[in-house]
Amino acid sequence: MVSSTPEHTFRYMIDLMLAKGMNAVADLWAPDGIAEFPFAAGSAPRVLRGREEVRAYLAHYPKLMDMTKVAALTVRPTDRTDTVVVEWTATGRTVATSQPYRLDYIVVLTVRDGLIALYRDYWSPLSAAAAAGGLAGPIDSLGRTDT
Repeated sequence: MVSSTPEHTFRYMIDLMLAKGMNAVADLWAPDGIAEFPFAAGSAPRVLRGREEVRAYLAHYPKLMDMTKVAALTVRPTDRTDTVVVEWTATGRTVATSQPYRLDYIVVLTVRDGLIALYRDYWSPLSAAAAAGGLAGPIDSLGRTDT
Protein backbone atom coordinates (compact mmCIF):
# COMPACT_ATOMS: atom_id res chain seq x y z
CA MET A 1 0.00 0.00 0.00
CA VAL A 2 1.48 3.33 -1.04
CA SER A 3 -0.14 6.38 0.48
CA SER A 4 0.09 9.95 -0.69
CA THR A 5 0.22 11.65 2.73
CA PRO A 6 1.65 10.97 6.19
CA GLU A 7 -1.83 11.46 7.68
CA HIS A 8 -3.32 8.81 5.42
CA THR A 9 -0.49 6.41 6.29
CA PHE A 10 -1.03 6.97 10.02
CA ARG A 11 -4.81 6.53 9.82
CA TYR A 12 -4.36 3.34 7.80
CA MET A 13 -1.87 2.06 10.39
CA ILE A 14 -4.43 2.66 13.15
CA ASP A 15 -7.10 0.78 11.18
CA LEU A 16 -4.69 -2.16 10.83
CA MET A 17 -3.86 -2.07 14.54
CA LEU A 18 -7.55 -2.14 15.46
CA ALA A 19 -7.94 -5.16 13.16
CA LYS A 20 -4.92 -6.81 14.89
CA GLY A 21 -3.04 -6.90 11.56
CA MET A 22 0.44 -6.48 12.99
CA ASN A 23 2.24 -7.91 9.93
CA ALA A 24 0.41 -5.40 7.77
CA VAL A 25 1.37 -2.62 10.20
CA ALA A 26 5.03 -3.63 9.90
CA ASP A 27 4.69 -3.64 6.11
CA LEU A 28 3.96 0.10 6.29
CA TRP A 29 7.58 0.67 7.36
CA ALA A 30 10.25 1.35 4.77
CA PRO A 31 12.81 -1.48 4.75
CA ASP A 32 15.22 0.92 6.49
CA GLY A 33 12.53 2.79 8.47
CA ILE A 34 13.11 3.59 12.11
CA ALA A 35 10.84 3.53 15.16
CA GLU A 36 12.08 5.55 18.11
CA PHE A 37 10.71 5.53 21.65
CA PRO A 38 12.56 8.39 23.44
CA PHE A 39 10.81 7.77 26.78
CA ALA A 40 11.27 3.99 26.82
CA ALA A 41 12.38 2.60 30.17
CA GLY A 42 13.70 -0.65 31.54
CA SER A 43 14.06 -3.40 28.97
CA ALA A 44 11.83 -1.68 26.38
CA PRO A 45 13.73 -0.81 23.19
CA ARG A 46 14.52 2.81 22.45
CA VAL A 47 15.11 2.28 18.71
CA LEU A 48 13.96 -0.29 16.17
CA ARG A 49 15.90 -0.27 12.91
CA GLY A 50 14.18 -1.59 9.84
CA ARG A 51 10.88 -3.21 9.01
CA GLU A 52 11.80 -6.62 10.41
CA GLU A 53 12.70 -5.27 13.85
CA VAL A 54 9.36 -3.44 13.86
CA ARG A 55 7.62 -6.67 12.83
CA ALA A 56 9.26 -8.61 15.68
CA TYR A 57 8.35 -5.86 18.17
CA LEU A 58 4.69 -5.87 17.12
CA ALA A 59 4.28 -9.65 16.85
CA HIS A 60 2.95 -10.18 20.38
CA TYR A 61 1.18 -6.86 20.87
CA PRO A 62 -2.36 -8.26 20.48
CA LYS A 63 -1.59 -10.83 23.20
CA LEU A 64 -0.69 -7.99 25.59
CA MET A 65 -3.01 -5.12 24.74
CA ASP A 66 -6.41 -5.34 23.08
CA MET A 67 -6.79 -1.91 21.54
CA THR A 68 -10.45 -1.52 20.67
CA LYS A 69 -10.92 2.17 19.93
CA VAL A 70 -9.14 5.38 19.14
CA ALA A 71 -10.82 7.82 21.50
CA ALA A 72 -9.13 10.90 20.05
CA LEU A 73 -6.91 11.66 17.07
CA THR A 74 -5.56 15.03 15.99
CA VAL A 75 -3.13 15.40 13.09
CA ARG A 76 -1.01 18.53 13.02
CA PRO A 77 0.86 19.42 9.83
CA THR A 78 4.44 20.66 9.97
CA ASP A 79 6.40 22.86 7.59
CA ARG A 80 7.54 19.64 5.88
CA THR A 81 5.03 17.88 3.64
CA ASP A 82 6.44 14.46 4.55
CA THR A 83 6.03 14.93 8.33
CA VAL A 84 3.08 15.31 10.71
CA VAL A 85 2.63 15.35 14.47
CA VAL A 86 -0.21 13.15 15.71
CA GLU A 87 -1.81 13.32 19.14
CA TRP A 88 -3.92 10.26 19.79
CA THR A 89 -5.53 8.22 22.53
CA ALA A 90 -6.02 4.46 22.46
CA THR A 91 -8.49 2.61 24.65
CA GLY A 92 -9.08 -1.07 25.16
CA ARG A 93 -8.29 -3.76 27.68
CA THR A 94 -5.15 -5.33 29.00
CA VAL A 95 -5.24 -8.99 27.99
CA ALA A 96 -3.54 -10.36 31.14
CA THR A 97 -5.84 -8.56 33.57
CA SER A 98 -8.92 -7.84 31.43
CA GLN A 99 -8.79 -4.33 32.89
CA PRO A 100 -9.62 -1.34 30.69
CA TYR A 101 -6.86 1.03 29.69
CA ARG A 102 -6.49 4.45 28.13
CA LEU A 103 -3.10 5.54 26.77
CA ASP A 104 -2.14 8.88 25.25
CA TYR A 105 0.53 9.23 22.58
CA ILE A 106 2.28 11.92 20.59
CA VAL A 107 3.89 10.68 17.39
CA VAL A 108 6.13 12.51 14.95
CA LEU A 109 5.74 10.65 11.65
CA THR A 110 7.84 11.03 8.52
CA VAL A 111 6.78 9.16 5.38
CA ARG A 112 8.89 8.52 2.28
CA ASP A 113 7.26 7.08 -0.86
CA GLY A 114 4.17 6.18 1.17
CA LEU A 115 6.14 4.17 3.74
CA ILE A 116 7.16 5.09 7.27
CA ALA A 117 10.73 6.38 7.33
CA LEU A 118 10.66 7.64 10.93
CA TYR A 119 8.12 7.01 13.68
CA ARG A 120 9.06 8.83 16.88
CA ASP A 121 6.59 7.74 19.58
CA TYR A 122 6.36 9.75 22.81
CA TRP A 123 4.41 7.55 25.23
CA SER A 124 4.60 7.16 28.98
CA PRO A 125 6.23 3.91 30.12
CA LEU A 126 4.59 4.36 33.53
CA SER A 127 1.12 4.66 31.99
CA ALA A 128 1.78 1.66 29.76
CA ALA A 129 3.02 -0.41 32.71
CA ALA A 130 -0.01 0.58 34.76
CA ALA A 131 -2.26 -0.44 31.87
CA ALA A 132 -0.42 -3.77 31.63
CA GLY A 133 -0.94 -4.35 35.34
CA GLY A 134 2.59 -3.97 36.62
CA LEU A 135 4.50 -0.89 37.69
CA ALA A 136 7.39 -2.59 39.50
CA GLY A 137 9.75 -2.83 36.50
CA PRO A 138 9.39 0.76 35.29
CA ILE A 139 9.54 2.17 38.81
CA ASP A 140 12.69 0.15 39.54
CA SER A 141 14.27 1.44 36.32
CA LEU A 142 13.78 5.10 37.34
CA GLY A 143 16.85 5.03 39.54
CA ARG A 144 19.09 3.41 36.92
CA THR A 145 21.37 5.47 34.73
CA ASP A 146 21.96 2.79 32.05
CA THR A 147 18.67 3.35 30.16
